[in-house]
Amino acid sequence: MFLLPFLLETGLLTFKNHYRELDKGYYYSEFIVLLLALMYLRRIKNPEQLKNFSSGEFGKLMGIDRIPEAKCLRSKIGALTAQQKAAEWNKELAHSWSAQEENEIYYIDGHVQVYHGYLANLGKKHVSRQKLCLPGIQEFWVNNIEGMPYFYVTGQVNEKLQQMIEDHLAEMIKQMPNMPDQKQLDGDVELPACTIVFDREAYSPSFFKRLWEQHRIAVITYRKAVKDRWDETWFQSYSINGELTEEVQLELAEQPVVLNQVEMREIRCLSKDGHQSSVITTNRKLSILMIAFYMFSRWSQENFFRYLRQDYDFDRILQYAVNQLDSQIVVSNPAYNKVNQQLKKVREKIQRRKAVIHDLNQIDEIDKTSYIVSRLFKVNQELLDFNKQEQDLLTQREQITTTIKIEDMPEEYRYNTLQLESKYFINIIKMICYRAETSMANLIYPFLKKSINEKRMFVKNIINSTIDIKVNRKENVLEICLYSLSTPRENEMVLKICELLNQNNCVYPGTNLTLRYKFAT
Repeated sequence: MFLLPFLLETGLLTFKNHYRELDKGYYYSEFIVLLLALMYLRRIKNPEQLKNFSSGEFGKLMGIDRIPEAKCLRSKIGALTAQQKAAEWNKELAHSWSAQEENEIYYIDGHVQVYHGYLANLGKKHVSRQKLCLPGIQEFWVNNIEGMPYFYVTGQVNEKLQQMIEDHLAEMIKQMPNMPDQKQLDGDVELPACTIVFDREAYSPSFFKRLWEQHRIAVITYRKAVKDRWDETWFQSYSINGELTEEVQLELAEQPVVLNQVEMREIRCLSKDGHQSSVITTNRKLSILMIAFYMFSRWSQENFFRYLRQDYDFDRILQYAVNQLDSQIVVSNPAYNKVNQQLKKVREKIQRRKAVIHDLNQIDEIDKTSYIVSRLFKVNQELLDFNKQEQDLLTQREQITTTIKIEDMPEEYRYNTLQLESKYFINIIKMICYRAETSMANLIYPFLKKSINEKRMFVKNIINSTIDIKVNRKENVLEICLYSLSTPRENEMVLKICELLNQNNCVYPGTNLTLRYKFAT
């Protein structure tokens, strides 16, 4: 209830601009969406977990006698998602959020939602958190510097980050508000429309050049394959202190660099152990300090993924129905990849045998001659066998194409995809909940000594606390009275939050009751 004003300000009920009202039933669409938001804030991760809570007590939060059971709730979610409006809703929210924040820096990263079912044949993706290649759905997210999400797109098969940026994300980001107009861009040839930050996955100087020439988008990323070292006397000390971060000292240096005939700026950061982190950018306007700050702040997006996985069951798949893909899509040939993997393993075995032969030839002890001879004979025989296997695999690989159309794949291995509309709809609600939590956390950070570590924990404490609800029909007021928390310091912060929320004069959805917040003590 304390986060309800933040949910409404973040745009929870703007779904009504895109979704029509449910045709029949006791529970209307606004009630269902609000219930889902309160569920996720309370860390109830799916409708089935509602069985562990009193439906009557939860219903009182909603102004009704009881909330629906899991089966009924799932049917309502299905009726809403059947309208296929999630993308439109997300686009409106992204424009609204971007306009409020006046952001010109966008963080892009991929997230793999691992699939453990058997109905769909999905391409395998590398899951960095598990260090494995597993079947799943690849999502590409766009966030701001604090990790607050804007929108995401889903790859159909095995698209890479670079391909998704060129095909979808670059144009979508350019449509966000607060971009410089064409007159400003024409007046300053070095002014970017915006800047995107990502990791080494999309590293390609020629790709950076195309982004600038086609979209006027600058990039900041890490440089690959850095072998040289800069003189440590080139580095200067810089300090930065953001509103939500502690003061940080950075040792930085900058040099122009040409990679694949593309001119860029290279910034290096010298760590205490002597390691030099190399960052390259096509943005000529930002200072050296801000480039390093934006690059190293990329972990805010990783923290966003981690938080949602732990608290919101981010990777849960709500619907296991399968859709067919366009049969003309060209994908990497699984048969070629299989042979290539076998060839890689055989070559590793060959290298290990060669290393054993080299070590045996270095032994000068005469009393081990018979052992060395027998061992060399055995290893050489193995080496001959593996060399033959290598040649057979090379011949086999030459007869297989590297890519293949989906329609040409064997039926049992042909790629398809999951129906993702319900996942998209639920993810938007989780994005709104995360933004509401973050807004409240940022509201209280000045009152906390260790604000970076404590602010979200304090918000969770409020979410899990008990309240009294009283309806005042004469004054059209809904009184929310929070019980005492664990420490006097937290109680003092709650009083300040109550004052701020009461100034907002938020009205409970579907009623004319204004929310008034009190503290029990």
